[in-house]
Amino acid sequence: MCRSIKTLRPPALPYEATEDDIRAAALQYVRKVSGFHRPAAHNREVFDQAVDEIAAATARLLDGLEVRGLKKPEREPQPDAV
Repeated sequence: MCRSIKTLRPPALPYEATEDDIRAAALQYVRKVSGFHRPAAHNREVFDQAVDEIAAATARLLDGLEVRGLKKPEREPQPDAV
C-alpha cells in the first residue's frame, strides 16, 4: 500500500529500529490513509494522535516479534560525539 514505508525488523535493518524510524513509518502510513501530507489546523490533533497511536502499536509489535535464526540486532550506530 505505501511503498515508502520500510521494513523495520531484522534482517531488513542491520540495527534495531529507532523511535525515529518507527515514527517516520507511522507518519507515512497516516499520510497515505488520510490523503493529507500536512493536515489543516482543524485536523492536526486527530492526525497527530493517529501517528502517536500507530507508532506505539508498531513499537509493541517490533518488541514482541521473534525472528528465529538471527542474533539480536544492535542499535543504530551513533555518530561520534565531539
